[in-house]
Amino acid sequence: MKKSKKLFSLLTATVLVGALLTGCGTKSDDNTNTSDATPTESASGTTEAGSGDLVEIVVGATIEPHATILNSDAVKNSLKEQGFSIKVVEYTDYVQPNVATQDGSLDANFFQHLPYLNDFNTNNGTTLAPVANVHFEPLGIYAGKTTSIDALADGAQIAVPNDATNEARALLLLEKAGLIKLNEGVGLNATKNDILENPKNLDIVEIEAAQTVKVLKDVDLAVINGNYALAEGLSASKDALLVEDPTSEAALTYANIIVVKEGNEQSEKTLALIKAVTSEETKKFIEEKWQGAVVPVF
Repeated sequence: MKKSKKLFSLLTATVLVGALLTGCGTKSDDNTNTSDATPTESASGTTEAGSGDLVEIVVGATIEPHATILNSDAVKNSLKEQGFSIKVVEYTDYVQPNVATQDGSLDANFFQHLPYLNDFNTNNGTTLAPVANVHFEPLGIYAGKTTSIDALADGAQIAVPNDATNEARALLLLEKAGLIKLNEGVGLNATKNDILENPKNLDIVEIEAAQTVKVLKDVDLAVINGNYALAEGLSASKDALLVEDPTSEAALTYANIIVVKEGNEQSEKTLALIKAVTSEETKKFIEEKWQGAVVPVF
């Protein structure tokens, strides 16, 4: 705005300055996230009037268990001790949190594992970096019509997730249970075609991961992701016949991570967030709340 050539009174100038400051404050509260998934903000300590000198960290996350972890007292108290507060923006998709982290609308995000991040960077030209492994959601073998692994009859049906990542993990878990043998060295690239031995002629049924828990009553056993089991009231530690080892190749590869834009790995916000999310208090919170369905890996 051009300066007026006329001399204004001190009172008028004071009013104008106050109005300008109020306008700036309003602008800083604008919602900068344009996700088609309509993200929602969790009330978890912001830098509004009365919040003191706390510096706000804005983190995007899917709801369960990621946003729940970030909104825990363990995380918020640790951040407060370090001079920070957290605002969690919840998403229902896996694209917009990365887009918003790249464009600076978010300081960080928490929803994905490293293989997904690497693929996203390659396909979208983004420069996002992992800064901390937080947790692993283990697959488990759950009883359906058959109550135990040893009781399986010849030709029994076992449901497994049909996506490449989770199917390989499921097959490795079935191998660990002694039910099949895979070609040597296939690891997390395993498919049904890699089954070398299947002594009980098991019928391995490939279905969408979210449906494995839904068909549990119709099959003999099912290999189910931790988050889907949890949603149906199943506890990995109490109900699963066998669970992935938290020190396994799958756990290390598919640990859920905190992600920031490259260049921000050592920022004060990032370091404070890492310290809070990987604290002993947060570890205890995860273990007590999910009892094996979500496993801390720090």
